[in-house]
Amino acid sequence: MWKRKLCLGTSKSFDLTTEEQIRLFAETGFEGFFTDSLENLKECRQVGDSLGMLYQSIHAPFGNAAKMWRDDCDVAVKELFETLEKCHEVEVDLLVCHTWISFDYDDKPNEVGIEAWEKVISRAKELGVRIALENTEGEEFLDALLKAFSDRDNVGFCLDTGHEMCYNKSRDLLALYGDRLFSTHINDNLGIRDYNGKITWLDDLHLLPFDGIADWEDVAKRLNRCGYDGPLTFELIRRSSFRNQSLKYERLDIREYIAECYARACKFAAFCEKFTLDKSTK
Repeated sequence: MWKRKLCLGTSKSFDLTTEEQIRLFAETGFEGFFTDSLENLKECRQVGDSLGMLYQSIHAPFGNAAKMWRDDCDVAVKELFETLEKCHEVEVDLLVCHTWISFDYDDKPNEVGIEAWEKVISRAKELGVRIALENTEGEEFLDALLKAFSDRDNVGFCLDTGHEMCYNKSRDLLALYGDRLFSTHINDNLGIRDYNGKITWLDDLHLLPFDGIADWEDVAKRLNRCGYDGPLTFELIRRSSFRNQSLKYERLDIREYIAECYARACKFAAFCEKFTLDKSTK
C-alpha cells in the first residue's frame, strides 16, 4: 500500500453536516480531510481526532481576494487574520488561500497587495500556520506572491489540478512552483469550453479523477518529479449546474458517491506509487 495519506475536502454539495461527512470519509477509507467552511471547526477537530483522521487544512474564504490588492484591503486582511486565528484554535497548521477572484479586471500585482499579504504571512508565522497559495484565475497574482515571499518557509503552493487545466490553460505549474508545493487539490476537468479561449467559472467542474481529460500518469510523474511526498488531497464536487457534468453523481446515494471518490483516489495513488517505484529502480 502507498505511504501517502488520502484526504478529501468537505463540501456543501454532499448534503451532510461537516461532522457527518468526516465520519463517512473515515468509514469509506479516507485518512484525512480539509474543511471548506469556517463553521463548527472545533467539532470537526473532535470528530476527526476520535477517528484518527488527519485535519489536513482549512480553506480560507476567497470572496474578498481581489480586495487584497486594492486600497480597501483592510476588510480582506481582517478576514484572513480571523481565519488564521481559527486555524490556531483547532491546531490546523495549513491554510489554503486564493490570491485573486474575477475574470474581468484592470488590476495588476502591486505594492498594496504585497504589503497586505506581508501582514497576513507574518501573522501566520506567529501562529505557526503555513499558507498554501492556490492556482486560480489571475495567475500573475500567485506568481507575484510566490516571488515576493520566496524566502518565507511558511509560504508555498497548493496545486489544483482542475484549475490548472482551465484557469491556467494546462500550463505545467509544478515546473514553476513544484519546489514550494505544500498541498494538492486533486480533481478532473474538461478544459476550456470556449473555442476562442475565454475562461469562465463554468469551466471549473471538480470532477472525479478519470471522469475528465486529465493525463493522470503525467500528473503523478510531475508530482514525483518535484519530490512531493505529502498527503494526496482531493477537492471534489457532487452537484453543480456547470455543464451538467455532475448529473451522474447526483443519481448516486451519497455513500455510493464517496465510495467512488475513494476508489478513484486509490487509483491515482497507485499511479503515484508506480512511478515512484519506477524511478527508484532506474
